[in-house]
Amino acid sequence: MKKNYKEKKSNQNKKVQNVEKRKEIIYDDQVEGRNSVLELLESGKDINKIFITKGERHGSINKIIAMAKEKKVIIVEKDKRKMEEMAQTENYQGVIAIVPPFEYCEIEDIIEEANKREEDPFVVILDGIEDPHNLGSIIRTAETAGVHGIIIPKRRAASVNSTVNKVSAGAVEHMKIARVNNISDSIEKLKKVGLWICGTDINTDKYYYNQDLTGPLGIVIGNEGSGISEKVKKNCDFLVKIPMKGKVTSLNASVSTGIIVYEVVKQKIIK
Repeated sequence: MKKNYKEKKSNQNKKVQNVEKRKEIIYDDQVEGRNSVLELLESGKDINKIFITKGERHGSINKIIAMAKEKKVIIVEKDKRKMEEMAQTENYQGVIAIVPPFEYCEIEDIIEEANKREEDPFVVILDGIEDPHNLGSIIRTAETAGVHGIIIPKRRAASVNSTVNKVSAGAVEHMKIARVNNISDSIEKLKKVGLWICGTDINTDKYYYNQDLTGPLGIVIGNEGSGISEKVKKNCDFLVKIPMKGKVTSLNASVSTGIIVYEVVKQKIIK
């Protein structure tokens, strides 16, 4: 009896592990939520197939189905329980698209994008952002502000996955993102093509709105807890800070990015 119980328990554990493994495999390759899937379809990027909850036929799901049929994307209906097992977010809204892994670009591609638009290069460099929600929010803000590309490190940092895609409201489909081995080396590359590098640091004396942020520019945003690393900080041309009037002396990384990035937008408009 005890042996049978142990065997049963062992089999249950194996099943749980298998489900977790399946989720890990799907995690980086799926896009969830109606707006995100619509953005994906409109972007023209490859989609392997789209899963929808059986019986879902109201609202924007009909538009998704119509567009998928037009683009000859396979649609698979699954019951609600199976969809919930597959989903990586609670609010997947009855639709999950399976896509090839996110295609990162090279730094040169970001500069080329700026040249195509006939604009001064505007780049956001993320030094160790670990929270995928922060990364998604930063991508969304950067895209709306006209940033040409984002640079993220390969290690100890969030990468583009389904959570990032959903939080970005599909902005990842329109943003060039380079994933690099070394942030300091990447900064040197940007400097060589004429960008000034602005770091964010609470201990500096200059407020962001007193700094000239026009021209070719890279903005460095640091880790949620520790900020910019000392090595990266030394590599910046100048440092700026955001005024802190409350008892909490730090801002969420995505909020900090929004404040600095839109100061750049404002200065470019005034100029």
